[in-house]
Amino acid sequence: MGPARGPEESAASLGVFDSGVGGLTVVRALRHHLPSEDIVYLGDTARLPYGNKSPETVIRYTRACVSVLLERGIKLLVVACNTATAHALPTLEKELDVPVIGVLEPGARAAAAHSHHGHIGVIGTRGTIASGVYQQALARLAPHARVLARPCPLFVPLAEEGWIEGPVPEQIAEHYLAEFREAGVDSLLLACTHYPLLINTISRVMGPKVTVVDSADATAETVADALDRLHTRAAPGNLGALTCMVSDSPDRFAETGRAFLGEAITHVEWVDL
Repeated sequence: MGPARGPEESAASLGVFDSGVGGLTVVRALRHHLPSEDIVYLGDTARLPYGNKSPETVIRYTRACVSVLLERGIKLLVVACNTATAHALPTLEKELDVPVIGVLEPGARAAAAHSHHGHIGVIGTRGTIASGVYQQALARLAPHARVLARPCPLFVPLAEEGWIEGPVPEQIAEHYLAEFREAGVDSLLLACTHYPLLINTISRVMGPKVTVVDSADATAETVADALDRLHTRAAPGNLGALTCMVSDSPDRFAETGRAFLGEAITHVEWVDL
């Protein structure tokens, strides 16, 4: 990553990119772990979902969004989108001068670390699970582990509609997760940025012997470690500001995003991509 470039870099913002609103769970974790950091978030809401796009299209869209964040003078980029991490991260790492962190590696590393018996579960969208990227990462990080990966597609609309507690989400979680519980997984990775909203329901269904790993939290810890290595943390006592940008309706984003961020979103900028 190279050495820090001086105090101006420490004062620069973190850039966070996602195809939509889910990446705000990563922002929420970043604001918890790094409250002094200014954050600029861009959600490409006009072109979501990325999961059904070709890798070439995902790379093209990601480059366009990242260029907007780079214009804001960011010191580090967080790709808070599983699809963009899978397809575009290697390209971004080659092309950008700023450090780039995706959600895949931190989440997989945390899931492996929390598995005491080597049986890891992974849940995500159909596209993420079908891509095999988490299975491949876990095979590299924990080569002797057994990995059970399944999609839980209804968790996304439940999160976006705010149905995160109660009998309906619990029944859906039971339907999806019974297989994991019966298989004896001891670590369950939430490989979708929407899923942390349902973490209480998921944890309850899985039971106390299973560690549910939030990839958003793991990503925030990785960002904190990177800033420490580069000596580019913001000055202590700074009240970190959040700037949100979207490529579609700002009002809809602010309304839906409140649950993901855990606080009100008072201003959202529209950008033309």
